Amino acid sequence: MTAPPIVWTVAGTDSGGGAGIAADQRAADACGVHLCTLVTAVTAQNSRGVQRIDLLPTATLEAQFAALQDDMPPAAIKTGLLGGPQQVACVAHWVDRLRARAPVALVVDPVLSASTGAAFADDATLAACRALLLPRASLVTPNRREAARLAGLPDDTPSPTLAAALRARGAASVCVTGGDEPATDGLALDWVASPQADGWLALPRIDTPHHHGTGCTFATAAASALARGFVAADALVLAKMATASALRHGAAAGHGAGPVRARAGFVSDASLMPQMSWCAAPRFAPFIAPGFAATPPPALGLYAIVDRAERVAQVVEAGVRTVQLRIKSPSRPAAGWMNPLRDEIAAATACCRAAGAMLFVNDHHALAVAAGAPGVHLGQEDIALLDDAGRAALVAPGAPALGVSAHSLWELARARSLAPRYIACGPVWPTLTKRMPWRPQGLHNLAWWTAMAGAPVVAIGGILTADRARQAAGTGADGICVVRGLGERPAQTVPGLQAALAQARAEAHRKAPDGRDRPDWPDWPTPSL
Repeated sequence: MTAPPIVWTVAGTDSGGGAGIAADQRAADACGVHLCTLVTAVTAQNSRGVQRIDLLPTATLEAQFAALQDDMPPAAIKTGLLGGPQQVACVAHWVDRLRARAPVALVVDPVLSASTGAAFADDATLAACRALLLPRASLVTPNRREAARLAGLPDDTPSPTLAAALRARGAASVCVTGGDEPATDGLALDWVASPQADGWLALPRIDTPHHHGTGCTFATAAASALARGFVAADALVLAKMATASALRHGAAAGHGAGPVRARAGFVSDASLMPQMSWCAAPRFAPFIAPGFAATPPPALGLYAIVDRAERVAQVVEAGVRTVQLRIKSPSRPAAGWMNPLRDEIAAATACCRAAGAMLFVNDHHALAVAAGAPGVHLGQEDIALLDDAGRAALVAPGAPALGVSAHSLWELARARSLAPRYIACGPVWPTLTKRMPWRPQGLHNLAWWTAMAGAPVVAIGGILTADRARQAAGTGADGICVVRGLGERPAQTVPGLQAALAQARAEAHRKAPDGRDRPDWPDWPTPSL
């Protein structure tokens, strides 16, 4: 059995078992990592408040680092309550020392005060955090008031501005959490600023009096995901899910706010999958219960991707009823290059309309609309280049059906905010069709996506044979994209591909494509970047 990743938490105890190391332990257990607990302070507190804080000597903290460094080196370190500049300097020293041996993610949860109002950090400690921890931080997870103190900005500074200020001080990624802010249209919003993406992470707000340890849970879940190999934006999607689950299961343990309780099953609960905005405007699709609409659209089935109208006619004649016309813009377009492209789109649209087939035009949204094409497919880079009005036009009533590519958890969350006709997951297997930085998703991730996306999922990438089409369809994917696997003569290859999909549908209720019983999966997805 593979040993779980190791996460260290450098934080204080909570005699009431609500926050601090107690919450960290519950979150780490839910995330399947091994937690080592380096104690900075012992607090006397209960569900109503903090009565006393006793800081441990820096030498005691040093001894804990030294005891663990060789036997249980961390993949990630999460800091919580740090009781003075000396403790902050100790953490910074050990982060540098450990990173000299191997990569170590550092998640800084700036515990500056308790939710009950008790102050934990003075100005000297705050200055040390700015100088020593922010430049070393892989991720910082303050609430808005903590972010304002760290950044030295007014309390009413917007979260995107605060995150930018903290990144300017050296933090690689920042998430300004919003669980303690008023809900926006019933949603709890966290602002993400990372090398991968910026935007609001959103889930319906969970109104509960039992929220003690929420910040600790979020930061430890993010650290756990980083330790499992996810990049920051993906780790924050998972942390959002873990924290929402913990809030759902919070319960009273005393007479005040009860502790949140993270549970292991959160990662496969589709109702916890967040959406992510494309910009600072918090625009999202309606959150609905897991599953599709009451009357789901017809399955996309075998989905042929071709590069000219002539090939559209060939695959349609062979029996394909979902087609994508993918003609890429030339790197150095000549004058009038769009005229033949316009003709190709018009011919493909007419062909599919006559056959009753569904056509998605890749990239060329305006030309597709002008030609009356029923669908468009866009990559996330293209959608990100649009302004807010342009994205709104994509999903306006009467607009063509929208397909969106996605390769990671944050891209999946962002695609969900557009309520697309489908979300493409790939590459499932290695592909030579185009160069990309993404790792192959594999069948396991594809199965996780089909369960969690909240929209039909299309499998794409490396589906070269009928057997691979069968395996991909066996995950529950709504559509199976084939490019090179169509061959030169689709009339000969399409029947075998269609038969493979039919076989997969017949077997879907019995086994996963790798032979395991379906209830055993999906589990945690694996990193794709």
